[in-house]
Amino acid sequence: FTAPTPQGYGYAVFGKVVDGADIVDLIKKVKTGNRAGHQDVPLEDVVITRAEIV
Repeated sequence: FTAPTPQGYGYAVFGKVVDGADIVDLIKKVKTGNRAGHQDVPLEDVVITRAEIV
C-alpha cells in the first residue's frame, strides 16, 4: 500500500506467523466481496500496522 487510490495497492508477501495467530483468525473472518473489478476483497480495510523480521 503506497497511497489510498487504486494505483496505490501492492501485493501480499509470504511469511510465518510466530505470535498473534488470534489476529490472523480475526482477519480471516472479515467479509469479502467484489470491488473495482477484483473478487474476494475485504469489505472493510485490513491494515497491518506492524511486522517484524525475526
